[in-house]
Amino acid sequence: MDRWNVKAMAEKNAQAVRADELTRVSMRVNRKEYSREVEPRTLLVNFLRDELNLTGTHVGCDTGHCGACTIIMNGRTVKSCMVLAVQAQNAEILTVEGLAEDEKLHPIQEAFMENHGVQCGFCTPGILMSSLFLLQRNPSPTEEEIRRGVDGNLCRCTGYLNVVKSMQAAARLLLGGKREAET
Repeated sequence: MDRWNVKAMAEKNAQAVRADELTRVSMRVNRKEYSREVEPRTLLVNFLRDELNLTGTHVGCDTGHCGACTIIMNGRTVKSCMVLAVQAQNAEILTVEGLAEDEKLHPIQEAFMENHGVQCGFCTPGILMSSLFLLQRNPSPTEEEIRRGVDGNLCRCTGYLNVVKSMQAAARLLLGGKREAET
């Protein structure tokens, strides 16, 4: 089959998805209600990025291994590349864009900036969401608990030393403590 026939077949397949095959999904994302028509096969990560323009949630591996797409859904971390948008019907979702409020960075974001927990930045959104999840459940984690808390997030740049340092600083900030430079 030559390339022109492949293109014609792809166009025909795209046209096969009719409006009656779309499904309406509604969810609350970053404290705002959304409702959209989607193909039932749409991944949540693509819904967030393409439909809601929330591009902080990254697409890394498409297999759930790297953690770049980690979000918090209904109070739990999930890899949004492993969830269909229709499975998030009526869900409460928090993405990295929802961490800051009124243009003020979340203490976790501040700690990562101040402690060089960010290198290239590709894995950062997922690590920030995993950090939030851990610190909400364990406000004073040990180094070992921090490492386990970000175990599902791959970073090829930092070696995790500054990620751990950043999370320790974030824990202090969230507990009302001072930044290390202020002590």
